[in-house]
Amino acid sequence: MPTIAPSAAEAVAGIRDDSTVLIGGFGNAGQPMELIDALLDGGATGLTVVNNNAGQGDAGLALLIKERRVKKIICSFPRQSDSWHFDAAYRSGEIELELVPQGNLAERIRAAGAGIGGFFTPTGYGTMLAEGKETRIIDGRGHVYETPLHADYALVKAHTADRAGNLVYRKTARNFGPIMAAAAKTSIVQVGTIVDTGALDPEVIVTPGIYVTTLVRIPTPAPAEREAKQ
Repeated sequence: MPTIAPSAAEAVAGIRDDSTVLIGGFGNAGQPMELIDALLDGGATGLTVVNNNAGQGDAGLALLIKERRVKKIICSFPRQSDSWHFDAAYRSGEIELELVPQGNLAERIRAAGAGIGGFFTPTGYGTMLAEGKETRIIDGRGHVYETPLHADYALVKAHTADRAGNLVYRKTARNFGPIMAAAAKTSIVQVGTIVDTGALDPEVIVTPGIYVTTLVRIPTPAPAEREAKQ
């Protein structure tokens, strides 16, 4: 059974310097903003962060990078029109980048959760991304060997959880959350609602509670509240 934390701050209190942290979301969509804000307030630094991109605007992951809490980012899309904090940190040599094609990124995370030692993929073969890695010709096509992406922590946003930790996601917020929850030693999940065990339809549960360490309820703001914050 997962722990139900009373606040985002207490949920992330165990994250220490130099941890590897998987952060869910596709850009800002589905990103666990309140958990990231709590991590920022907690002071942990020297983090290795795995995410779809390298932060957008002045929210969430972008703020961790702005405050120089991230020493290395592993992602697929580091540069967007509003990725100015990553751009500044990278140009000044204050952050390391490991660029991973998005399909490879997802499969490396999934492999960690599944206990797979690695896999061969044609994506990246013959490019700079394959330098220093094992390669093999399979069925006449070049492949490169990729390793799992294990992590100390995962920060995930889901829509609803029951008290056993089973998770339901909302639309595309489901993107990286399920595989990240499985790949980390400790998975911390913010949800809008926590219901009694048994209240969720088993057919709609995406992440089984066995992968969830800590839950924290962060109510979803009403539309008017969201507009006021923007």
